[in-house]
Amino acid sequence: MFFTNLKIIFRTGLNYFLRNGFVSLSAVLIMSVTLFSIGAVAFMLALLDASIAEIESKIDLTVSFVTNAPEDGILEVKSALEKLPEVSGVIYTTREKALEAFRARNQGDTLILQALDEIGDNPLGATLSVQAKDSSQYESIAKFFTNNTALSAERLSIVDRVNFEDNKIVFERLSKFVSSAKQLGVSISVILGVISMLIAFNTIRLIIYISKDEIAVMRLVGATSRFVRSPFVISGILYGLIAAAFVLTLFFPITWWLRDATEQFFSGMNLFRYYNTNFFEFLALIGGSGLIAGALSSYLAVRKYLKV
Repeated sequence: MFFTNLKIIFRTGLNYFLRNGFVSLSAVLIMSVTLFSIGAVAFMLALLDASIAEIESKIDLTVSFVTNAPEDGILEVKSALEKLPEVSGVIYTTREKALEAFRARNQGDTLILQALDEIGDNPLGATLSVQAKDSSQYESIAKFFTNNTALSAERLSIVDRVNFEDNKIVFERLSKFVSSAKQLGVSISVILGVISMLIAFNTIRLIIYISKDEIAVMRLVGATSRFVRSPFVISGILYGLIAAAFVLTLFFPITWWLRDATEQFFSGMNLFRYYNTNFFEFLALIGGSGLIAGALSSYLAVRKYLKV
């Protein structure tokens, strides 16, 4: 009996979908716009994350050492920093490399180069460039050199300076920007999601309005609310899944067309490659959103006509 009813429900839901061909097509197209908006927001958030990561990669904490600091001491400090949970990476620049980089930056300034030649010795000390996992963690890394017991006084004495105070404003502004950008992305996602659900609900409610007399007759002859509602829910799911398939297919040519532009302006992020790499995540997001939006909208829209 259960399987017989289930078969009837699915067949009736499919009939509702096929019988109102033009209306069903309209619902699928509107659902497609809804799901396309959700996917577009997902792409925007991915591009935003890539841009933020690129900005954060250009900011680091520089630890400068005295010119006579022994290399084993510098490496010990480097090892201690790498063990901090806030640190994502540490780059060691020797005195020789620091001098080469300084000469390269000032190759057009003859006065500076002449001054270096007159000094005769390398006036620059080695440095460690510390990259934090999050822009808000640079202050705690800087405190490592003031209230830390992991390094001996001898090792701390070879540290000339830490440039946190010099760049403190930059770090704070970057942290606020990252936090605000992420909050904005989440807010846009929620707003578009709510709008999309309302559009889908009103569209499916209009479709169900066409069948209100049929629903009334079914209720009068004793059909249960579940039996009446279920075919419309099946139709709603079909609207959502077909729209999701259409949107997922549509994203392939769109991301392919945008691949060069995004790679050029968003830190080398190729949108087409990103979509292919994360296709199953998009399948779950778009397909799941379509299924839930179609089913939930149908469930709520038909409730009004179950009262006889």
